[in-house]
Amino acid sequence: MMKHLSWRFVCILIFLVPTLCVGMPSTTLCVDHDVRGTGDLGVVVERATGSVLIVETTTHTCLAKIQGLGDLSHASVVYSRDERYAYIFGRDGGLTKLDLLRGEIVKRIMQAGNSIGGAISQDGRLVAVSNYTPGGVKVFDARTLELLADIPAEFGNKQRSKVIGLVDAPGQRFVFSLFDAGEIWVADMHTPRSPKIIKFKEIGKQPYDALISPDGRYYIAGLFGEDGLASLDLWHLEAGVQRILPNYGKGKEKRPVYKMPHLEGWAMASDYAFLPAVGQYAVLVVERRTWQPVKRIPVHGQPVFVIARPDGRHVWVNFAFPYNDTVQVIDVKTMEIIKTLKPGKAVLHMEFTPRGEEVWVSVRDDDQVKVYDTETFAEVATLPAEKPSGIFFTARAHKIGL
Repeated sequence: MMKHLSWRFVCILIFLVPTLCVGMPSTTLCVDHDVRGTGDLGVVVERATGSVLIVETTTHTCLAKIQGLGDLSHASVVYSRDERYAYIFGRDGGLTKLDLLRGEIVKRIMQAGNSIGGAISQDGRLVAVSNYTPGGVKVFDARTLELLADIPAEFGNKQRSKVIGLVDAPGQRFVFSLFDAGEIWVADMHTPRSPKIIKFKEIGKQPYDALISPDGRYYIAGLFGEDGLASLDLWHLEAGVQRILPNYGKGKEKRPVYKMPHLEGWAMASDYAFLPAVGQYAVLVVERRTWQPVKRIPVHGQPVFVIARPDGRHVWVNFAFPYNDTVQVIDVKTMEIIKTLKPGKAVLHMEFTPRGEEVWVSVRDDDQVKVYDTETFAEVATLPAEKPSGIFFTARAHKIGL
């Protein structure tokens, strides 16, 4: 008897699903009998208009445009572990939770005066935001956006530092750097309302950006106030911060730096790290075990993002003004440039599809996103977008530090 009842209940649900979809708001992406997943979705930031596009990589389609997100001039995005929700960090301190399937804002809060990015915790339950004003990190419940912890970046005589380079790390931790204080902090978030903070001081002058290695072991901060990098082995916190690549920076050739390179865009491929040289027209190749430089590859301009295709065979590079109409491709095997592309005016960001068969490129001043086949380098699609900048696909949900 119970067996028959359960099957009848399932059948009723099956017939109800199409009705539920039809009754959803007009912005909903689930229509008629269609049910879809989120694995091939992503967000394109339209920085000048405070809006984002929800895109699908399989058919090169824009599914929805969401407006009213404030100042997105330095916006970044992380995803819930089920890939349904995007958390958008605006420069104006706005934190927005976006439902990709319904194509609508779930909640938006103004959590600070000036913020520079964020991260989502290992278990997906916490969202953290790094703030310039007031300096510090705020941590929220990912489901409700309730404030759980406020970590002021205090140093010296009750001064507040700008916070940069916030990443998630294994062990339910967040790691970030204090620009003004020259410090790296590790926050243990096992008890969200009472985080445990470990502080590493005198790590170098003015850390401006940071990354975490794909395996989550090494946190590396770049230094604006001096040459070199600060590295923290998260497996051995007792060893403290180590200085690596002491000559990494502007070096002897003092060119104007139009845009500081993004360390989160470093390419980790094979046994090497490919680094954008600061203020130089070069990509530096470093052996990952020893952090010793092995080669300098001349490129078209000052690199901004140097990112590896998911299989690690090729590295794609874009550049700062005035040479930001160009993208170059480096073959990791030969460490030589094998292709130069001209997508258009002001290439700001690149994002590979999850398995790397295509790369999406934002071309801000041409109001376009261009899609390239990464094997043939042919342009396969163009999507209109208003002053596009960051491109973020849902595959990031399952990668450390993204």
